[in-house]
Amino acid sequence: MRAGMSKMKAWVLHDIGDLRLETVDEPELQEKEVLVKVKAAGICGSDIPRIYQNGAYSHPLIPGHEFSGVVVKTGDYADASWQGQRVGVFPLIPCKTCLPCRRKQYEMCQNYSYLGSRRDGGFAEYAAVPEENLIRLPDQVTFEEAAMLEPMAVAVHAMRRISAKESDRIAICGLGTIGLLLFMFLREAGMREIYVFGNKEYQKQTLIRLGLDEEYYCDVRVNDADRWIMERTKGTGVDVFFECVGKNATLIQALDQTTSAGRVMLVGNPFGDMSLEKSVYWKILRKQLTVMGTWNSSFTHENTDDWHYVLSRLEEKGVLPAELITHRYPLEQLEQGFGIMRDKTEDYVKIMGQY
Repeated sequence: MRAGMSKMKAWVLHDIGDLRLETVDEPELQEKEVLVKVKAAGICGSDIPRIYQNGAYSHPLIPGHEFSGVVVKTGDYADASWQGQRVGVFPLIPCKTCLPCRRKQYEMCQNYSYLGSRRDGGFAEYAAVPEENLIRLPDQVTFEEAAMLEPMAVAVHAMRRISAKESDRIAICGLGTIGLLLFMFLREAGMREIYVFGNKEYQKQTLIRLGLDEEYYCDVRVNDADRWIMERTKGTGVDVFFECVGKNATLIQALDQTTSAGRVMLVGNPFGDMSLEKSVYWKILRKQLTVMGTWNSSFTHENTDDWHYVLSRLEEKGVLPAELITHRYPLEQLEQGFGIMRDKTEDYVKIMGQY
């Protein structure tokens, strides 16, 4: 520790499975960075393999990329008007020089850094954040809601890229946080014929609470998913299929259940290698399917980006993401949330740290 530096508590990942709550130095600000006092931080599903299975790009690392807070200090050449502002944080730090960056497609940056996975993030009392990665929060938006801006924007990015319309018949397979948020934003945007596939009772109950008619829920544990969707779409399948699992079986399901000239949006991070039999590949060709991938979300500081879309819906109370928060822990007890997600000891959707 550097002499004279202020200290803070943080969860520090030293190696795979070696996560410790420690007292460490507060971050030292670089040019155009600010110090954010973290007020809320959500645990992402990707944090669990990072902590317990795969490790990070380098150690030691403070994980956590879904967080919000208040700016308490500004570094050299940073805009002093950020001081005292309530902020959300876009975690991807683009290089600003590659071709996607020059097109303002920062989510596709070829040389990015990332808060919480490639550099220290938000499972701490304070985090250093480039001012370019901040978004001001309206008074109506809570810190918990702002800590969910990142997964909400990921869901919105998928929805907007596939150009879902009110007249579309839509399917969602995979009901983790992103799948549930997708349902929430599709409903808010006016879509009504949304079929969802799940395998847990609490997922079903959550969706019903969010407005889903029970007849649109398929429990894949007791139903043949192909037969179920074809019965409800008169044998044609859906126009848009969101695959939010990342497994071969659900990718094949998406291709089978999407109608001719339909669109498949691949959202789920892959669990392992993906492969298609020739007969399945033929379906893409003969049905002239559009198969599209999505990654992260758009954040350009313009009102048209995904983050501002989400903020506008939060301001209008068009979506209520706090309904998905099932557990809340103070910073010192956040490891309990990691354990629940790793061991699946309890039903959960979003586990939130409150600082």
